[in-house]
Amino acid sequence: MKQILIIQTAFLGDAVLVTSIVEKLHALYPDAAIDLVVRKGNDGLFADHPFVRKLFVWDKRQGKTRALFKLIGELRKTEYDHIINAQRFFSTGLMTVLARGKEKVGYDKNPLSFLFSKKVKHVIGDGRHEVDRLNALIEHLTDGTRPFPCLYPNKKARDDAERLLFQFTENEGQYVCIAPASVWFTKQWPEAKWVELIKALPADLHVFLIGAPSDGPLCQRIISAAGRGHDLSEELSLLASAALMEGATMNYVNDSAPLHIASAMNAPVTVVFCSTVPAFGFGPLRENGRVVETSEKLDCRPCGLHGYRACPKGHFRCALGISNLVVFGTM
Repeated sequence: MKQILIIQTAFLGDAVLVTSIVEKLHALYPDAAIDLVVRKGNDGLFADHPFVRKLFVWDKRQGKTRALFKLIGELRKTEYDHIINAQRFFSTGLMTVLARGKEKVGYDKNPLSFLFSKKVKHVIGDGRHEVDRLNALIEHLTDGTRPFPCLYPNKKARDDAERLLFQFTENEGQYVCIAPASVWFTKQWPEAKWVELIKALPADLHVFLIGAPSDGPLCQRIISAAGRGHDLSEELSLLASAALMEGATMNYVNDSAPLHIASAMNAPVTVVFCSTVPAFGFGPLRENGRVVETSEKLDCRPCGLHGYRACPKGHFRCALGISNLVVFGTM
């Protein structure tokens, strides 16, 4: 029986996308034991996951360095056949090097990649999606076909989503989900634009705003200004949000984690790209995904891979120039 370790301790969206290689490895090695390392906060995605034997959680709040070496000590208790590092930072490189494994695979941009058994070239902007870059890490073990991410909301998550859905709709009518927030300001369609979109939606559509608990104030301001909607940002777990998105008529999101959750649930999604571009490789993966971006040619776009806390040029035309009617799909 193969024992495989996958390491991905980056942001929530990255944790969703790494499930693509969990899926593919399980499909080709159904008897393999697959363990996974994620950062604290992303572990909720993997509650009762059917293909993950053990979930290791790096809780940086306990003291980043101390928690790192404690985690490495746990990883060293198992002799892995393959260690797959899906991240490009020193900390995960150290996990990869110090964990016990016959083969250690990672990207060439990792500062400790010279100690890996196999290095894979990592290029952003070459037309490949992130799941294709992830697949390159395991292509020598599998094949070149594109894997898709997948999430598995457990019974509690589905029950929670259904309970809130019934509470606000009594199971009558269709609904949309809106995830208006992003970690980075320049990746987030402005608050006033979300208000305009909600006002343009048909009156018989129920509107749910979702996100992290910290997104609650933003969601509540949008609902107040739009005059409709329900804030579920503090009500739903990650998997319950995924379950809710699966049944939505449409999910409206930024270039952020909810986009990838929609892809993992094969849920319809419209994603608004502001300062970033789909060419980076983080767009929708399914045929029911739709990209909206400015039609204006801006020499400052994209201004960076992850975005900024403010528009470097001060005008934010990449976001303000997108019409709510385009996002809604009526133009």
